[in-house]
Amino acid sequence: MMHLNVTNETSRLRALVVGTAVSNGPTPTIQEAYDPKSLEHIKAGTYPLEKDMVPEMEALCAIFEKYGVTVYRPKLIEDYNQIFSRDIGFVIGDMFIWANILPDREREQAAIQYIVNNVDPNKVVKAPEEVHIEGGDVILWDDHIFIGTYKGEDYKDYITARTNMQGVNFIKSLFPDKIVKEFDLVKSRTEARDNALHLDCCFQPVGKDKAVIYKDGFRDEADYNYLVNLFGNENLFHITRDEMYDMTSNFFSIDTDVVVIEKGFTRLKSWLLEKGFTVEEVPYAEIAKQEGLLRCSTLPLIRD
Repeated sequence: MMHLNVTNETSRLRALVVGTAVSNGPTPTIQEAYDPKSLEHIKAGTYPLEKDMVPEMEALCAIFEKYGVTVYRPKLIEDYNQIFSRDIGFVIGDMFIWANILPDREREQAAIQYIVNNVDPNKVVKAPEEVHIEGGDVILWDDHIFIGTYKGEDYKDYITARTNMQGVNFIKSLFPDKIVKEFDLVKSRTEARDNALHLDCCFQPVGKDKAVIYKDGFRDEADYNYLVNLFGNENLFHITRDEMYDMTSNFFSIDTDVVVIEKGFTRLKSWLLEKGFTVEEVPYAEIAKQEGLLRCSTLPLIRD
C-alpha cells in the first residue's frame, strides 16, 4: 500500500508520476486546441513533434533518477497526448483527488489507475460532476491551499477556465483545517500572453519562504497583494509578460534547495543561484508550446 504525503511544493520528493510524450498522436486541428498557445503554434506550423518532446521528458526523468526519486509513468494510449499528468489528479496531504477534467481527457485518468490502485480506497476522492478543478490550479503551502479560479459570469464560455468556485468550495469541505485561498485569474481564449491557464502559470512557491509571481496574471490586485503580504516582496521574483508566456513560473522543486527549470530561463536561474539554490536545467521549450511545462507534466505522490 502506498502512503501518500504532499503538504507543500518544495519538501524532499520521494515519488511522482511523470507524463509521457510517446505515441503522442498527430498535431491537433485548430478546432481541437485546448488553449491559445497551442492554437498559436498549430496555426504557425510550429506545434511540437513527438520526436522532439520525448527526449525532453526523458531528460527530466533522468534528473529524478539522479536524486533517487521513484518515477511512475502512465500506461500508454496509442496516438494520444498524455504529457500533462498534473491536470488529471493531485495529492493533498494523504488524499488522492481525481480532477474533473475536459471529457476528452478521461482516458488519461484510466492510464494511471494502476498507480492509484495502490492507495487506500478511503483516501481516494472523485469530485462531483458540477465541481471543476485541475491540479495546475492547486498549490500547497503547508497550512495554506492556494487555488486558481475564474469568477467571471462567462466562465462556461472559456475553455481556458478550468477550476470553478464549486471546485474551491469542494476543497474547503475536504480540508476544513486548512486556509483555502482562491485567486481570480486572467483568462484569454486567443492571446497566450494574457492567459493564466492555471495558477502555476503565474505563481509558484520555491524554497522555504520564496516564490515566483506574475502580477498581471491576477484579475484582482487584492489577490496579488495577499501573496506579497504573505511572502514579503523581498522574497518574490517578479516575471514579465513574456516570461509568463514562456512558463517561467512552471518549474519543479525536488527539495527545498533543489529546483528544476527550463534551460532557457537565464534570469530565473541567476536569481535562484543568488539565493543559494541548486539549479537543474532541462530542455523543455517544445513541450512549453502547449502552454504547460515542468509542474504541469508532474504529479507528486510522496514528499517528506
